[in-house]
Amino acid sequence: MPAEVNSFIGRRREMAEMKRVLPAARIVTLTGTGGVGKTRLALSVAGQTQRAFADGVWLIELAALRDFTLLERTVADAVGLRDQSTSSPREVLVSHLRDKQLLLVLDNCEHLADGCAALAVVLLAAAPGLRILATSRHALRIPGEHLFGVRPLPLPDPDRTSPGELVDNEAMRLFVERATAVAPDFVVSDRDRVMIARICRRLDGLPLAIELAAARLRVLSPEQILHRLDDRFRLLSAGTRGVMPRHQTLHAVIDWSYQLCSPPEQALWARVSVFAGGFDLEAAEAVCAADGIEPQQVIDLVAGLVDKSILTRDDQNNATRLRYRQLDTIGQYGQEKLRAAGAQALRQRHHDYYLGLAERAAVEWFGPTQPEVFARIRCEHANLRLALEFSLSTPNQARTGLRLAAALYFYWLGCGFVSEGRHWLDRALAMDTEPSRQRANALWTNAHLVVLQGDAPAAMAMAQECRDWTQMHGEETTLAYAISVQGAAAWFSGDVRRAQELLEDALARFEAQGELSGTVVMVHVALVGVTVFQGDLARAVALGRHALALCERHGEQWARAYTLYALALAEWTRGELAQADTHAREGLRGMHTFHDTVGTASLVERLAWIAGTDGEYERAAVLLGAARQIWPLIGGEALLGSSHYLAAQEACEQQTRRTLGDDAFQAAFARGADFDTDQAIAYALQQPTLATPAANDEPIAPLTRREQQVAELVTQGLTNKAIAAQLMISRRTAETHVENILNKLSLATRTQVATWVAEQRDILNL
Repeated sequence: MPAEVNSFIGRRREMAEMKRVLPAARIVTLTGTGGVGKTRLALSVAGQTQRAFADGVWLIELAALRDFTLLERTVADAVGLRDQSTSSPREVLVSHLRDKQLLLVLDNCEHLADGCAALAVVLLAAAPGLRILATSRHALRIPGEHLFGVRPLPLPDPDRTSPGELVDNEAMRLFVERATAVAPDFVVSDRDRVMIARICRRLDGLPLAIELAAARLRVLSPEQILHRLDDRFRLLSAGTRGVMPRHQTLHAVIDWSYQLCSPPEQALWARVSVFAGGFDLEAAEAVCAADGIEPQQVIDLVAGLVDKSILTRDDQNNATRLRYRQLDTIGQYGQEKLRAAGAQALRQRHHDYYLGLAERAAVEWFGPTQPEVFARIRCEHANLRLALEFSLSTPNQARTGLRLAAALYFYWLGCGFVSEGRHWLDRALAMDTEPSRQRANALWTNAHLVVLQGDAPAAMAMAQECRDWTQMHGEETTLAYAISVQGAAAWFSGDVRRAQELLEDALARFEAQGELSGTVVMVHVALVGVTVFQGDLARAVALGRHALALCERHGEQWARAYTLYALALAEWTRGELAQADTHAREGLRGMHTFHDTVGTASLVERLAWIAGTDGEYERAAVLLGAARQIWPLIGGEALLGSSHYLAAQEACEQQTRRTLGDDAFQAAFARGADFDTDQAIAYALQQPTLATPAANDEPIAPLTRREQQVAELVTQGLTNKAIAAQLMISRRTAETHVENILNKLSLATRTQVATWVAEQRDILNL
């Protein structure tokens, strides 16, 4: 979802025009110079039209993405896909979006224009309900694109307007709002209003330029700001005719802001542009402190740049560490300065810092701070990508690329980035083919990801290469990891006996070496599944309880969730339904913490089996439907293609269908399939407070989400024409939805629909 836009100034005319354009155009591109307010306008439009899109509005921030080959993965990640299939990201996206009604907001496309254009063409052709709202400094140039030029804010005219009337001007309001943010005691006099109006005119109404100028009010009066701008522009425009182009106006203001910074602030401004997607203070101290800046100086320099609006606080992720970021235009200015000064040493420090961060996080992952490690690494995804790209594109750095890609194994596996992890590991392994400890670690790591993608033969081959090296060099711990991966590959291939042999061999080796990690616990989890399907339920439960004790002793939470998943399987098979249900729900809460879509889908499925066995057939059908809509988010087969699990799923579905009857089963199944992931988790846990949609967004069975939206608007007394305008659909489509609602509810009039909706709301609020 788009982040909330605070203090959006004006743009009423543009907003109205955009609402008119969006229903008719499949793709709208907001164009304009940097700093003109394209992103804010796009986010505001998205927020106000959200109701028109049954499957939501999704923001894809592209400014931090430097590698065009990751564009499709970035879009997939933003819309909630956790692909771990061998399909291309584009194929997975097309499959997911094909029947959706949603709006994609592609923000800052200009540096990826060709890739964005190609992707948009494919997605729009495949998904009739898709709309795209893009922001770019220039057109994407694709068929059907509607260009919407974003102009600067209207200019105030102090010579023809009284000071009292100037307050209604949007550019004036923006300046005053930003001014009072940095100087709360600032009171605007009539003379100040005239000066501010002249400043806004001097800056061509460009929002970013106005904000930068207003930030100087902490130390300058409006009149002083105006005089300094006049001096700066007079110097820049000497020898030219006419008014400077707007992009030159903005550059002049940014350059003026740069000149007003102290030399250390100027240096830090340039250096922090090396980061992608923001940074925290620790990273700035480690990467940017050198050549005249001491680590202890960084905090004050950052504070100074925040005061001057060069850096902004980034509070979106609610992280315990405060993060900072630069607006794209300001960051580009910093990169120009960085290139002029030479950036290679700084980029090396950036790479080294994130390599160290990843390797520390890999160690800390197995412990009580696991959720904090997850949150930290998730925030640094863009910077980690940048570090990986540096290592794989810089001579003599490929081996550190192996180290970094392998160190992030816990993140690729545990946080839903299996496909991307393989992307980086495949690249690193192809670039550094010399046998080494780093290559061996990368081989078993990649092999594990490949197992989860369903390619057991390829995984076996990688693990075998790792085994061969470890046996030659006596690396017993790495050998145990390679054997464990082969055991997992055998398990997913259906060779239960071979899987048991390999997994038991790996566990014995781990124990002999004193090795304990989340991966070692996951070997226990795999062995629980194997022993269940071997019929040794007592041993399966004992293995699961032992693994659970290991997790609790060390404060491990992610592998603990999978251990509970495995225990629930063993207990369900033994008929211990209450205990199985308790463990499955507890495991699902853990999966939700780490956004683990595979584990979430598996446990929703498991709870369906438990409910069916316990005679709660309607609940079982709803959960089966909920799980069915989550699996496509992963891109692979349901239940990872395991024949054993698929057989259990089929048995549950058949029994539930026979008991309920086809119609009742299908209605309950469809109800679950209409949940989003948060709603599915809330239903599975029987904790509706977990999901927090607005009251009007919660589906009312037996209506689909879109039909529910139409029913709500009917309740408000809207005509079919008004409903069509509100939801940005054709009038005929609105009429069809109303007819379907009447038929489904066996009602005859719109008044009866309104009464039915009110009754359903009363029931939900009991």
